[in-house]
Amino acid sequence: MAETEGVRRRDFINIAAVSAAGVAGIGIVVPLVSQMSASADVLAASSTEIDISAIQPGQAIKAVFRKQPVFVRNLTPKEIAEANAVDASSLRDPQTLEERTKEGKENWLITMGVCTHLGCVPLGAGEGEVKGEFGGYFCPCHGSSYDTAARIRKGPAPKNLEVPDYTFSSDTVVKIG
Repeated sequence: MAETEGVRRRDFINIAAVSAAGVAGIGIVVPLVSQMSASADVLAASSTEIDISAIQPGQAIKAVFRKQPVFVRNLTPKEIAEANAVDASSLRDPQTLEERTKEGKENWLITMGVCTHLGCVPLGAGEGEVKGEFGGYFCPCHGSSYDTAARIRKGPAPKNLEVPDYTFSSDTVVKIG
């Protein structure tokens, strides 16, 4: 009978030791993992909301998203027609205007304001800025020209201006990110 009591005591000590080690392990892992998550200021910068109610057709504004410029352009029916008239398969980076905008909101073109060649900021979003020969954006660093749908048409840039992930919160507010 003494042997069975000794086994039971040993089993209890083993279970208690393993449990204590498990609790200590969790106590070490939880702070280690939680310190790797993004801080509140980083999470706040992960998206931005822009009021688009004051942007008239044909106008564009520059905003900032994740410390990079963003162009928000309200396309005119003429600009939409010009973009749709281009055969997408003839482009270096083939995309239609429909693929670059949201359904029902084809007049709103939202792109990152960073040239895909070497990261310069193209002109064309500000009042009176050079829009290039295709009426969209012009990168003054190396001469890349983009059309009204922000698609590369001429110059060294390999791709169209990037379209970030965005949604319309309402008819007058767009949330990027």
